[in-house]
Formats: sequence, C-alpha cells, structure tokens
Amino acid sequence: MAPAAFASLGLTESVLRGVRAYAAPTPVQEAVIPAMLRGADIRASAQTGSGKTAAFALPILQRLAEARPARGLRRRTTRALVLAPTRELALQIAEAFRTFSRDFSVPVRTEAVFGGVSVNPQMMALRGGADIVVATPGRLLDLLARNALSLGEIETLVLDEADRLLALGFADELVRVLDALPARRQNVLISATFPPVVAALAESLLRDPVRIALVPEPSAAPAVTHRAIEVDVPLRTQLLRHLIEENGWERVLVFVATKYATGHVAQKLRARGIPASGFAADLSQGARVQALADFKAGRIRVLVATDVAARGIDIAQLPVVVNYDLPRSAVDYLHRTGRTGRAGESGLAVSFVTAATHAHFCLIEKRNGIAVPREHVPGFAPTEAVPSPPAAGGVKGHRKSKKDKLREAAARRLPPVNANPG
Repeated sequence: MAPAAFASLGLTESVLRGVRAYAAPTPVQEAVIPAMLRGADIRASAQTGSGKTAAFALPILQRLAEARPARGLRRRTTRALVLAPTRELALQIAEAFRTFSRDFSVPVRTEAVFGGVSVNPQMMALRGGADIVVATPGRLLDLLARNALSLGEIETLVLDEADRLLALGFADELVRVLDALPARRQNVLISATFPPVVAALAESLLRDPVRIALVPEPSAAPAVTHRAIEVDVPLRTQLLRHLIEENGWERVLVFVATKYATGHVAQKLRARGIPASGFAADLSQGARVQALADFKAGRIRVLVATDVAARGIDIAQLPVVVNYDLPRSAVDYLHRTGRTGRAGESGLAVSFVTAATHAHFCLIEKRNGIAVPREHVPGFAPTEAVPSPPAAGGVKGHRKSKKDKLREAAARRLPPVNANPG
C-alpha cells in the first residue's frame, strides 16, 4: 500500500502505486510536488541524492494520467520535455518515469534521446509518438531538424541539473530549444546548486516562480568525511594505489581533469593488479554503459572519470571518492563528493593537494564552508614548495572570469517566459 504521506501531497491512486516502495516523501518532494500540481514555475535546489527526479516525475505522470481519458487513445503527442546535460542522466531519468508509471491502466510512453549513438533508432522509436521525452540538448535539436518530433504541445519543461544546462556550453543550444516550445508552459528548474552567475539565467526563464532551497540539517546531512592529502604531482598514482591497497577500498570513483588521464591512470592501476576502467565523454555509449555496469556490479574496483560522471549518476553504496585532480570550481567539488555518503550511508572524499593547487583548495574550502586538515602519508610527503601568494590580484575566482562574462551575455539572449499554464 502506498504511503499515506504521498497521498497528502495530492497524488492520485494510479501514481501512488508507483511509489509504494518508498517509505515517505523527501523534503524536496514535499515541496515540489504540490507546487507542480498547481502549475507553478519552480526553481528548486536540494542536495544530491535527495529524490529530485521523483519530485518532478510524479506530478508530470499524474497530469498525463488525468488527461489521457479526455484525449482518448489517439497518437501520442509529447507533452513533457526533460532536458539533461549527460546521456547517463537522461537514461536514468527515463527509467524512473517508466518505473513510476508501470502500473498505469493506460501506458505512458517515455523516450530518452541523446548523442553518442546512431540517431536512426531514436527516430524510429519516436514514430509512434512519446508522451515524455528526456533529451540532451544537442540530440534534441538534431531530431527537430529531421522533423522526428514536435514540441508544439509541450506543457511542462524541466531542466534537470539546471546549473550545468544554463552554463556556457549549453546556453546557445537552450535558446534554440526554447524557440521550438510554446510560450505558455510550466518551467521547472532543479539542481543541487545555483551559482550566482547561473541564477541570473535561471530567473530569465521563469515567471513568478516558487523558489525552493533545501539545506539539510546537520543531523540529516550525508556522513561524508573529507580528507586532503598533500603530495607531489608525479607520485599521485602511486599514492592512489597505496591508499586502495592499504585501506582495502573495494569501490572507488576517481576524478581526473582530462580524458587522457582516465585511460592513463586506469592502465597504471591495472598493471598493478587493480581492476580499473576509464570513463570519459569520448567513449562510445556502449563502452560507457558497460563501464558503469561493471563498476556497479563490482567487476572493476576503480572507475577513473572526468566530471561527466559527477552529475546525475546514481551509484549505490559508493564508499570512496578521490579527487586525483581538483575540480575547477567549488560547486563541482560538491557534485563530486556528493557521489558518496548517499541514502544514509557513510562516505569518504579524498583530495590530492599539490603545491600548485594549494591556493585553489583553500578557495574550495572557503566557498563550501569547510575546513579540511592537510595530511602527509608516510613515503609520499611532498617536496615541492607551495608558491608564494601573488602581490596583487588574489586567487582565481575572486574576479569574474571570461566564461562568467559570456554566461551573463547568454542570459541576455534567452527569450523571456510570457505566461504560465493556469
């Protein structure tokens, strides 16, 4: 029997059957679901792993279920569009929609479309229509150019991991997608974080939004222990191997800065008998799916990834995350370390701090309100000196970067939202 707490949010019996495995709604679900059912625009931020997908999926499914009898069983038209920054996240969201709607008396059809694979099977899948499309922006534009689907009847637009979608790399694509949508629609922006420069773009998409910002109570915060180990650059791979073997880590997600490093570090670990695989954007979709499946199943011990893995990938019971290379921003540090310590489990986030990245890690600490003592591991104590701080100008991040200025320009190019569904 579905929890009564979900029923109190306004969900109907057909939707409640899809959440009967849930004990109770999470805070973000309690806040978002009623607001979406009222038709409001929403900007919601909540920590990674807090149940954001169900928060927007359940109201969308309820609207579809309620409208289907009136619309009959004619060819499906796409009424909900969810945009995601990565193909892994798109697949994960689509699977959630299918899981939540599997007991509907009238089936709801969800299709995920993304790049990195042939477009033809996705075009074939869309021929019969889809109620919900979950897409990466580039592939969606490709399909629109081929007349493979129409967005003229979209009622709800969701940007999941909205901060990433509103960043510079997606801003121009997003403008083109918005041009294909009806002006009268509900807009839902959900993310773990909304940095100030991205928040300006977010506001340009919304009309009288409900703003939801959920910060976990200390007792409810993920039990993540943060460690910072000082080490010279050439010794990082040896230190990583030492830590894995010394601590008996059975599953480790390692973040590196470049696609080349994913393969290089993974190969070095395999040479010493530690099963490892690289994971980067230039891998084929099949290779990415296989690497994730092997990691989740325990067939490989270490997954070495670029930041493509930091957003939206749900790896249950991941005990350790290692920042082999520090992330570019304090926000990305939260996304990376948020891969561990989920669903009440404890987790460990280890960062390698070199002489050259000392000041940058200090900035990450300041921006995230944390203090992580520096450590030395016997046999790996650093010999490189930390550079003296510059006489003027300060640490990178205090002034607007060129990228930040371009993002602000992109915000001015985004078309305003004219109306909300009533």
